[in-house]
Amino acid sequence: MPSRRKRAAMSIATISKRIWSLCHVLRDDGIVYHKYLSELTYLLFLKVASETGRDDFLPQEYRWGHLITQPAPGMLSYYRKMLTSLGEDAENEVVREIFKFPTTVFNHEENLRKVVDGINAIDWHEAVSDGLGAVYESLLERNASEARSGAGQYFTPRALVDAMVKVLKPNLGEIIQDPAAGTAGFLISAQTYIRELHSKAAYNRNPPHFQAVEIEGDTYRLCLMNMFLHGMQGKALHGDALTHDIDKLDSPSVILANPPFGNSAGGARPRRNDLPYPTPNKQLLFLQQIALSLKEGGRAAVIVPDNVLFEDKVGCDVRKWLMNRCNLHTILRLPTGIFYAQGVKTNVMFFTKISETSESATKEVWFYDLRAQMPSFGKTRTLKAEDFADFFKAFGDDPLGGAKRKDQGEAGRFRKFTREEIAKRNDNLDISWVRDDEEEVEEGLTDPEDIAAAILVHLRAALAEIEAVEEELAETDEVEA
Repeated sequence: MPSRRKRAAMSIATISKRIWSLCHVLRDDGIVYHKYLSELTYLLFLKVASETGRDDFLPQEYRWGHLITQPAPGMLSYYRKMLTSLGEDAENEVVREIFKFPTTVFNHEENLRKVVDGINAIDWHEAVSDGLGAVYESLLERNASEARSGAGQYFTPRALVDAMVKVLKPNLGEIIQDPAAGTAGFLISAQTYIRELHSKAAYNRNPPHFQAVEIEGDTYRLCLMNMFLHGMQGKALHGDALTHDIDKLDSPSVILANPPFGNSAGGARPRRNDLPYPTPNKQLLFLQQIALSLKEGGRAAVIVPDNVLFEDKVGCDVRKWLMNRCNLHTILRLPTGIFYAQGVKTNVMFFTKISETSESATKEVWFYDLRAQMPSFGKTRTLKAEDFADFFKAFGDDPLGGAKRKDQGEAGRFRKFTREEIAKRNDNLDISWVRDDEEEVEEGLTDPEDIAAAILVHLRAALAEIEAVEEELAETDEVEA
């Protein structure tokens, strides 16, 4: 008998496939895929609200049950009025925010009817607990896979999200934040973890407070929908966590994040003026922002690409600054292939904030290598919860990284390096010791998409090296001038 989570995952795959098939209807109406997904956020929200019993916050006359019973002709006119009313007149503030400035891309009533009937025919029974985000992200992944061009964002594997939550152990009454929230996957996982540990009465007496910050408009709307449908208490902001948009948020006890990779494009909005080391590198900026935002004693788990661990100059400055003010107790080197869409190798940095004024918070850093001598991950071999079993055992039960640990030596995956040893490496945290033949790993790839993604890894690595050389030459020219 498959587990509830496996049954839900299977159902989500089936649902996304069914919804994907409806896109042909909209293409016949001249609607591009991105706008189709935006339209779906309205329809899927109304449907899932009905399935989960959360539509009591919606006006009686503007619920899913009323939409599907509209006579023809007249459904499209009713739907337009429905969106406008929900965005302007709904009593619930979150509902008004979700449907703020709504526009429908449907031009023909017959196509709206076909899409609504198609969604209504889907059995959501096993999938509702995983929320709207799981279905929506599955659709985005399908688009990225079939279009071969990417969907403009990346996806954190569910097993990794749950593993980070399990390690940090969020609890009742805590403020839990994701400053790059996407569709609120980390926050939903944290809520699920807490609910499984406590009774419903205990949860209701002292619920956690969730904070989400998301910069992209359609994704923010979906984040709001997910939090609303899960009954999560908290605040979702449509803004940029690297600016003063987040000044009104209280300092969180827990931060879970997978910040966007890459460099800033040079936007006109000013960054937070308290970030000590300005840089176009978004990961280094988010690392500073997260460390500053945490309350003293607060804990964080942040996914970062390898370059954050070894980048010179400002990268080195940020690592020193972080290790001075926070106890960077653990770094988990993640397997290759799980973020192939971005062509990067990644890690999770686990740290606890000690003090804004501390100068030596980190005494030692433990490294767990889940990358070397691992299977070839990709479409045909996805990351699973059981892949983290040995890491959990090595990490221990203390979310602050203070459990008794054992250095497994060069033959093992878990090793300790003192702050002094790291300083001798010029504060380079890109430490590995388990021997692995990357060529053998890549020879094991069989799916064409995985092979193409592996090639992309090497191309982007080469491009990064070229850019680094160009920067060094530019600096040399400036000195000579």
